[in-house]
Amino acid sequence: MSTALLTDRYELTMLESALQSGLAGRRAVFEVFARRLPPGRRYGIVAGQGRLRTLLDDFTYGPDELAALDFLDDGTRHWLDGRELGGDISTYAEGETYVPGSPVLTVESCFGEGLLLETLVLSVLNFDSAVASAAARMVVAAKGRPLIEMGSRRTSEQAAVAAARAAYVAGFATTSNLEAGRRHGIPTAGTSAHAFVLAAGDEVAAFTAQVKAQGPGTALLVDTYDTEQGIRNAVAVAGPELGAVRLDSGDLADETRRARRLLDQLGATGTRIVVTGDLDELSIAALEATPADAYGVGTSVVTGSGAPSAGFVYKLVAIADSDDPDAPMRPVAKRSTGKATVGGRKWAARIDGGEVLRLSPDGFPAEARMLQGPLGEDDVQTARERCAASLAELPEDARRLGRGEPCWTAEVED
Repeated sequence: MSTALLTDRYELTMLESALQSGLAGRRAVFEVFARRLPPGRRYGIVAGQGRLRTLLDDFTYGPDELAALDFLDDGTRHWLDGRELGGDISTYAEGETYVPGSPVLTVESCFGEGLLLETLVLSVLNFDSAVASAAARMVVAAKGRPLIEMGSRRTSEQAAVAAARAAYVAGFATTSNLEAGRRHGIPTAGTSAHAFVLAAGDEVAAFTAQVKAQGPGTALLVDTYDTEQGIRNAVAVAGPELGAVRLDSGDLADETRRARRLLDQLGATGTRIVVTGDLDELSIAALEATPADAYGVGTSVVTGSGAPSAGFVYKLVAIADSDDPDAPMRPVAKRSTGKATVGGRKWAARIDGGEVLRLSPDGFPAEARMLQGPLGEDDVQTARERCAASLAELPEDARRLGRGEPCWTAEVED
């Protein structure tokens, strides 16, 4: 199925005007960047490039797509008919950190084709990067304790798959979403909810059935009625080999400590405690001193923990003055108050944990790590490794959680 209509109508109306004015065939450069980060954020994680590559492979205008564009003139539809995108796309590696101004994706193409890509590029990168950025903060807060992504019921069905993928890239250990597991090879996890205990009518009966089906290594949800009695029932049914208990309500820090003491008293010293219940990065950080073993996060991760879009924009930064392939490129920039841009194609490098931009690929020191490369295949494992390495490069204060600290901005060097 073509992805060419996953776009806004205004991209096509601009194309029609560009064809009439003669601009459509001129070489152009578009860049994707964020003007700012959400309050309190000091970095973002760019994600979605692998998904975008797959979607672009199906970006074609066939008979069905052209039939839906009856608002365009015949010349524009003819220009689109069967067209294969011929531009070059370079990006930061998926899982890389970014700051305001980072040129996370660059499109070098004719002006007309560049227009067509804007909406799809932004819809993928803005959502996936918002989720990955929030997830990375949660990974940092968890300090090595595993995280389960479990937000499928808090977003739309396809967004749930994309969110699970982005969270895994950022360092989550597993997802509850089975389609994400099938499509992207992400490990899946999940046991039961309160509905099963309520349906059984008796907690012991519910636990007995679950242990019979899943084995004693399962995780039992113990807070449906009374958490202390739930733990006693869980250990009585599964024995000291019980895999885990899940806590989802109450004062989670206090409940976790109480649970650990009781489990140890009952001989279930190896039983792990999984904490869930509207967690975000700050509440996870607040549980650091508790004996929690793992966290399950739903709403906060799939909604970007209060920042549901990364805030990326897609802006023209250079265009040729004619259709001549050798025509020089002219930098262009907005001067709007609060939305000014810097003209010219940027090259970016990481140096000593910071980011440097230049208007030329030359002049970077030998130790610089260049950040842009070809738009690669969908490879979540490599992206996951890249994210861990990129986070490790950041200065320690950049990884600090909080609300209100300023972040640094990628500045263009002369």
